[in-house]
Amino acid sequence: MHTGEQYHAIIQASPRDRRVRERFQNMALNLLAEGAQVLDLGAGTGIDAKVYAANGHPTFVYEPMAAMRDYLALYCCDEIANNTVIKLASPRYCKVQAVTANFAVLNHFADHTALFEDLSLVVQQGGFVLACMLNPFYLGDARYGWWRHNLVNLVRRGRYAITSESGIHRFVPRVVAQAAAPHFRLERLTPSGFGWATQLYMFLLLRRV
Repeated sequence: MHTGEQYHAIIQASPRDRRVRERFQNMALNLLAEGAQVLDLGAGTGIDAKVYAANGHPTFVYEPMAAMRDYLALYCCDEIANNTVIKLASPRYCKVQAVTANFAVLNHFADHTALFEDLSLVVQQGGFVLACMLNPFYLGDARYGWWRHNLVNLVRRGRYAITSESGIHRFVPRVVAQAAAPHFRLERLTPSGFGWATQLYMFLLLRRV
């Protein structure tokens, strides 16, 4: 288990992770109206929140892990002091245009139905949830036994879990979309084509209806 500072250093030192994060941030910023408020769900050490705030978006942050929260308080200390990054004890304590969940936050849930029910009370009509999730079709994982052993579950059920400390679950996009309905509809999904085999992460844009 990494400390918040260790996690921050590792993820910031990874060129691949930085590219994924930049793509996610740019997608979120392009979708947000000027000055719109954001909830960064599973905010980690505040890397995304700092960027949103710098671009004029007051950002609520919810992070359940104490080690991450502690480092977020250091990394975003100026933004917290200026009230452009606002820490929450529960994600229900805000009303925003958008919720962002970067780097597999939603993969820590076994089922998303209750989560999207809660988020429907947080996201304004016409707003959105943008999630970066692990791609269950990524062939780079085919070298692992757990990936091969779960292919049947992926085809039959559209989901599977890996027994590990982190409790990670994999989902096909339709399962997430079904859990989000009727409050949200899947509006955009990337990658496409050959990208399903080569990209570790997928981006799901779900619109509040």
